[in-house]
Amino acid sequence: MTQSLAPGSSVRVRVPASSANLGPGFDSIGLALGLWDTCTALVTQEPGLRIEVVGEGAADVPRDASHLVYRSMLRAWDELGVTAPKGLHLRCDNAVPHGRGLGSSATAIVTGVVAAQALRDVCRGAPGRPDLDFANTLAARLEGHPDNSSASVFGGLTLSWVDEPDADTRTLRLQPHPDVTPVVVVPSAQLSTAKARSVLPTHVRHADAALNSARAALLVHALTSDPAYLLPATREWLHQEARRESFAASMALVDELRGRGHAAVISGAGPSVLVLTTTEHADEVSKAVDESWTVLRPEVPARGAQVEYDTGIGNPALLD
Repeated sequence: MTQSLAPGSSVRVRVPASSANLGPGFDSIGLALGLWDTCTALVTQEPGLRIEVVGEGAADVPRDASHLVYRSMLRAWDELGVTAPKGLHLRCDNAVPHGRGLGSSATAIVTGVVAAQALRDVCRGAPGRPDLDFANTLAARLEGHPDNSSASVFGGLTLSWVDEPDADTRTLRLQPHPDVTPVVVVPSAQLSTAKARSVLPTHVRHADAALNSARAALLVHALTSDPAYLLPATREWLHQEARRESFAASMALVDELRGRGHAAVISGAGPSVLVLTTTEHADEVSKAVDESWTVLRPEVPARGAQVEYDTGIGNPALLD
C-alpha cells in the first residue's frame, strides 16, 4: 500500500560537500567539508514542479524533472512506497561548487533521498531523524560509488565498502585527528566526473595495487592518529596519473605542493586540489598558491545530512 504526501508538508535539508579518494582511497574513503547545500521542499496544492536555484549552479542546472535532487526524491519515494506528490516546490540554496571534484552531485543525491524520507515522516505525523543507512545505500547506488555520498550522509571521515555487488553500502565513520586541516584549492575550470572516469585504465598492475593498498592503510592511520605520515600516506597509483592530461594545471600544482612537503591530492574527480595539512602549516599552503586559484579552508563537519522540521510553534527542530 502506497502513502500519499499531504499539501503543506515542508522540510528543510542541509548536506555538506565532500572530497573523495584522498589519494589512495579510491572509491572508498571520503571527507566531509563544511560547504553546505540547503534545500527546502514544500508539497503544494497546485499541481506541477517548481524549482528555484540560488548560488552555485544557478546558471546552468535544469529546473524540470531532470533536476538531480528531484530525480533522487522520486527514486527514494519508489523505494519507500510513497506516491510522488502532484505539486512540489523546491528551493535549492547551493554553496558546493559544481564540476570541481567537491561532490556536488553526491550532495544533491543525498539531499533528495533525505528530503523524500523527511516528507514521508511529516505526513505520518512522526517527524524524526532520517534513516541514514537507507540514505547511504541508495545514494551510493545512484552516484555509482560511495565515497562522496557517504561523507555527505554521515559527516567526518568515512570508509565505505560493500560485501558483494549490489549489497547495501556499509560505512565506518572515523574521527579525524584534531590537528588535521583540509585546504581546498579550486580552479575556475570545471571537469565532469564522467569525463574524468572515461580515461581510467580498465586494469592495473598487481604491483601497483599492492603499493596502493599499503598507502590506503597508512592514510587511515595518518588521518586519525598521526598526521606526520600524511605526505607518504597520500601517494597513490590508481587514478591521478591516468587523468593527468584531463587536469594538467591541477596535477602541476599537486606536484609543486608535494615537492614542498604538503600532502596534496586531486579532490575526487578533480580538478580541485585537496591538501591535507595541519593547523600549523595551513597558512603555508595558502601562500604557495597564486591568485588564479580560490583557496578554501572548510572545517570537517562532525555530522552530515540534517533535517529541519517546522514544529508549528515558531521554532524549527533540527534533527541529524
